[in-house]
Amino acid sequence: MTLVEVAAAAEPIQRPVRTIGVIGGGQLAWMMAEAAPKLGLSLVVQTPKLDDPAVARVGSAAVVQGAVGDAAVTRQLLDRVDLVTFENEFVDLAALGELARSGACFRPSLKSLEPLLDKYDQRCFLQQIGLPVPAFAAIADRAQAMQIDRWENGQPLTFPAVLKTRRHGYDGQGTRVVADRAALLAVGDQWQWQPLILEAFVPFERELAAVAARSATGEVAIYPIVETQQVNQVCRRVIAPAPIPPTVATHCQEIAHRLLSQIGAIGIFGIELFVTAEGQVSVNEVAPRTHNSGHFSIDACHTSQFEQHLRAVAGLPLGPVGLHCACAAMVNLLGFEVATSDYQEQRDRLAAVPHSRVHWYGKTSATPGRKLGHVTVLADSLAELQRAIDRLESIWYGSDD
Repeated sequence: MTLVEVAAAAEPIQRPVRTIGVIGGGQLAWMMAEAAPKLGLSLVVQTPKLDDPAVARVGSAAVVQGAVGDAAVTRQLLDRVDLVTFENEFVDLAALGELARSGACFRPSLKSLEPLLDKYDQRCFLQQIGLPVPAFAAIADRAQAMQIDRWENGQPLTFPAVLKTRRHGYDGQGTRVVADRAALLAVGDQWQWQPLILEAFVPFERELAAVAARSATGEVAIYPIVETQQVNQVCRRVIAPAPIPPTVATHCQEIAHRLLSQIGAIGIFGIELFVTAEGQVSVNEVAPRTHNSGHFSIDACHTSQFEQHLRAVAGLPLGPVGLHCACAAMVNLLGFEVATSDYQEQRDRLAAVPHSRVHWYGKTSATPGRKLGHVTVLADSLAELQRAIDRLESIWYGSDD
């Protein structure tokens, strides 16, 4: 059996799903816990900190305390739930594999996660199943970085390029645009030559995302393709639907459908994409979980991505994914200082913006770039939406940005 064939064979569940374990207790689990009661489900979370966002929603009695990568703690979690899903990718697949071989059910399956958690493995897998990706090459050490002159596809290596850590990068961390070989060596030295991947820089016109779900029966539902806009390599805002030609949107949907079907996904996957001025689409990264680019769905779609993920992993039919408004935006409320504050005054002003809803994650401290919350706003036109975005960002970030 190939990896994909193994991945496509979902672990059977012989009983109705009532309780789901979530590895991770951050804001994604917090929003998942908000959606669970509607489906008659309860959650138990594995997380190291009792002040993590999800704990406030599920209660401390529904917490198995321990590091998200500790499989011994996950064994305790499994004793209390029908299956386990994931809030993040910081897991030890080899250790979890021992639990799976003992009958534990993970959704998405460990086999479907295996080719995605390491960015180099992910690039190889996407290329293997025929999806468009930038040229890339693995970088093992400084000596290789000094000598490498070709991408793995045989084409000459070019700068600028994008250097990434192969594991555990998120929100711009572990990603750096390098202008030349000297910069490559400097960043590699800074990162102490942990396993790295170098990618060709894509001169994109827009960054897009496809948030898609696949059920255990193979049903696929894809949310409207969105545009994501970054500031300092962290997503600042999401526009739904993306202002792109229908042909580009269709291509993005085809990529999402092919990926989820080929890998045997169960649950929500977030697929980040580039589109050039010529309309060429390529895959940037794939996150096998609910995704920041899908937060708009809580307020703007008939089924939120969090409800949809729970539906998929619990074996329930998928819900409709269309917008119930003309357009919507999600603005991330990122930390802009080192402080301890609930920012209540700013939150009240954000909530007063017409057709907006503030989601505050309950974090007790702010640092630059940390995701403290988000606000969704609905509108009847893109022009109205842009005015609302400008107002929201002025309230949160001020006028100097």
